[in-house]
Amino acid sequence: MRADWIDTTHPVHLHEQPIRGCTHATAAHVHDVRPGTQGCAECLATGSWWVHLRVCMECGHVGCCDSSPNQHATKHFHATQHPIVRSLEPGETWGWCYADEVQLGN
Repeated sequence: MRADWIDTTHPVHLHEQPIRGCTHATAAHVHDVRPGTQGCAECLATGSWWVHLRVCMECGHVGCCDSSPNQHATKHFHATQHPIVRSLEPGETWGWCYADEVQLGN
């Protein structure tokens, strides 16, 4: 578990314009969301750890990245079909579309 908790009181935005090849960066899948937890929801529940965090832009679920042992952000996509996540790392505003396998923004 990492000690750098995220702010759950302010909405997260996907500021970058989607790039060609993503059919999911629409109002149906991208909202201003408040992160649901201060770290990876499943890792916090099990006492596990993460490398980086991603927030689902459809529901606010916070999951760990694919470099983390449990890859909860990807598992959330497979369970819910919510395709767009955004990095929660400080200074990063890029997103990812799991369905189209394309990066959104920088």
